[in-house]
Amino acid sequence: MLSAHARREEIYHLAVTTGLASVDELSSRFDVTASTIRRDLALLNGQGRLARTYGGAMALSAHPEASLRQRTGEAFEQKQAIARWAASTVQPGENILLDAGSTVGALAHELRDFDRLSVTTPGINTMQELADSEGVEVDCLGGRLRSLSQSFVGPLAETALERMSFDRVFLSADAVTAEDGICEADHSQTRLKELMARRGDDVYVLADSSKLGLRPFHAWARLPLPWTLVTDDGADAKQLEKFRDSGVRVEVVAVVDEDVDHRSPVTSEP
Repeated sequence: MLSAHARREEIYHLAVTTGLASVDELSSRFDVTASTIRRDLALLNGQGRLARTYGGAMALSAHPEASLRQRTGEAFEQKQAIARWAASTVQPGENILLDAGSTVGALAHELRDFDRLSVTTPGINTMQELADSEGVEVDCLGGRLRSLSQSFVGPLAETALERMSFDRVFLSADAVTAEDGICEADHSQTRLKELMARRGDDVYVLADSSKLGLRPFHAWARLPLPWTLVTDDGADAKQLEKFRDSGVRVEVVAVVDEDVDHRSPVTSEP
């Protein structure tokens, strides 16, 4: 079990990266009482690091949107497992669209040795992963650079998309809910994701289990059904049921400890 100091530091980190820390969610996450969490939040508030809200707290001193560099190191094993599953769906000769983001960047890494693959992306990290791949042809969606996400957005990227179509589209998300779809920090991101989803025969949202059901921001992308949520086996069963009930296909990927087992990850449909 975490020490009180370590727990408070983790609470602060969660508030910074997700925007809001809920007493109930934090109590469940750290397996402590709600009263303990309230005391933690009161202390962090007294230190000027968090602002108290009804039912929780939010960060004061940092941008609530984590940078791509910050996100790359979070849920690393889960993102790798999701990326390996996503790569297994791609066939040689296909034309695919890869979003920006850390999980899609992990997918790009898995695709480096593919032969006869065409990839279009707005993400700088995705382009870097595939830059030296002899069998992968890469097209960049240009536009206005968002430094936090290291991706291109805006009218230029949107106009280019209208002239393209894809066998598969792989989208990232800051958060995703069954009711409203993909949640992002900026409306230019959600606009681009909506256009991406319209241009693909098969659409996948790659989101580790920590992102399900959250609402850290106020920009949303609604995706036309059917689309597939790909997440890891740490996902809450009730959250997964919400997605299935709304008509979303769900793939749950087992996270394998590579130090123990080198087999490929498997999926389940609980």
